[in-house]
Amino acid sequence: MYHPIAIIGAGPGDPDLLTVKAHKLIVAADIVLHDNLVSEGILSLNTVGEKIYVGRKFGDTDNQMDRQQRINELLYENYLQGKKVVRLKSGDPYIYGRAAEEARFLTAKKAEFNVIPGISAAIAAANICNIPITERNQSNAMLICTAHTADYSFEQLNGIAHMLKAGNTISIYMGLKSLHKIVPKLLEVSNDKTIPVNAISNVSREQQTMVTGNLGNIEKKVLHANLQMPVVFIIGATPITN
Repeated sequence: MYHPIAIIGAGPGDPDLLTVKAHKLIVAADIVLHDNLVSEGILSLNTVGEKIYVGRKFGDTDNQMDRQQRINELLYENYLQGKKVVRLKSGDPYIYGRAAEEARFLTAKKAEFNVIPGISAAIAAANICNIPITERNQSNAMLICTAHTADYSFEQLNGIAHMLKAGNTISIYMGLKSLHKIVPKLLEVSNDKTIPVNAISNVSREQQTMVTGNLGNIEKKVLHANLQMPVVFIIGATPITN
């Protein structure tokens, strides 16, 4: 008997933010293939299965295609053995979770699978920190992008900057090391140093930290605070505070 593989979004780290479905599947899994940012609190929910780390950290130099192929093969091999297989990703599987590569592989192999959504870091940070990423008469859209934007074409980064200038909220993942590339372009296009910027480290976890500032001072503030990865940036929206 084959059990559908579960590709699960573990959310930002707090086990209480898992969906009910995700919680049930994690607890019952025979094998859990997990990424780097999945919290120990979530991994510990499973007390009976085998846990295999297949993640990637900042600075890793291993070949990403080889790594992904290994993950694909592990998923399929354990599926064929009739195990309850969970592929556990931080955040949401289809928001920078690389679930598409695994889903396409499993589809080609005609292996059953389900994708269970998780709360992505920007959404979690916005709610936990009371940052209204969309608000009537303020912003009617939020763009989610990664810091790799800073290394893409000029047109793409320029387009993102113009969206911010038009009043939209921007969320940047994995941007701690590339802030010095992104901020100057946003400033060049917007010509507004007062646009609010929020940097949230370790969203939803005990060590969560938020630094607030604006395009004119956020680089210095982040450096002074010595924020730890992972950090998500929410730009263009101001937290609601007392």
